[in-house]
Amino acid sequence: MADVTSMAALWWAVIFSGLYHGINPGMGWPLAVSAALMERKHSAMPKALAMLATGHFLAMIGILLPFSLMIVLVEWEVQIRVVAGLLVIAMGIYLLINRRHQKFLARVHPARLALWSFLAAMAHGAGLMLVPIYLGICAIGADETGHLAAQTLMSNNVTTAFLVAAAHTLSMTVAGGIIALVIYLWLGLRFLSKTWFNLDILWALSLVAVGAFGLYSAIAGH
Repeated sequence: MADVTSMAALWWAVIFSGLYHGINPGMGWPLAVSAALMERKHSAMPKALAMLATGHFLAMIGILLPFSLMIVLVEWEVQIRVVAGLLVIAMGIYLLINRRHQKFLARVHPARLALWSFLAAMAHGAGLMLVPIYLGICAIGADETGHLAAQTLMSNNVTTAFLVAAAHTLSMTVAGGIIALVIYLWLGLRFLSKTWFNLDILWALSLVAVGAFGLYSAIAGH
């Protein structure tokens, strides 16, 4: 029962982190609004959201897949989870100290939304936020030993990496899409410019919090 509860909690964490990323303007939903307004086509918004989702998904897979391919995850699972938690905490602290926005994102052509989304997710540490949660999911029930068991577990972990990235990206796209649709249909860019909110500090603190949670769960054996 404890494993089922822990697994459910971790999958909900995947979904809620996606919703959180979707709400954050830094993940790109204002670009979807701008695309629809500039092209004066309703179809431009879902197209832009799809491109943003593609880039975000690839960024998540780019971070999670190397961890899923580690056979040593079987023998060194706790140590790897501890290091991952510390890495996420370090990224959060770095973003708290370095508050400047990455200038290279402004150089990406507006038509290349997938590339922009990929780079933005990497620069903000969005994929790193998923690592402790993902490793927690992989750790549950991973009590088999031996080379064959390790290979089976690695195969399952690859599938899990894609499922985690997909669930996270879907929830992000839904959250960002709802906000973009409301802005586009009723509020407009003028409202957006007046009520722009900056989540940089909250984003950095959330990285520290997720890293601390991953560190605690690894040490506590959850």
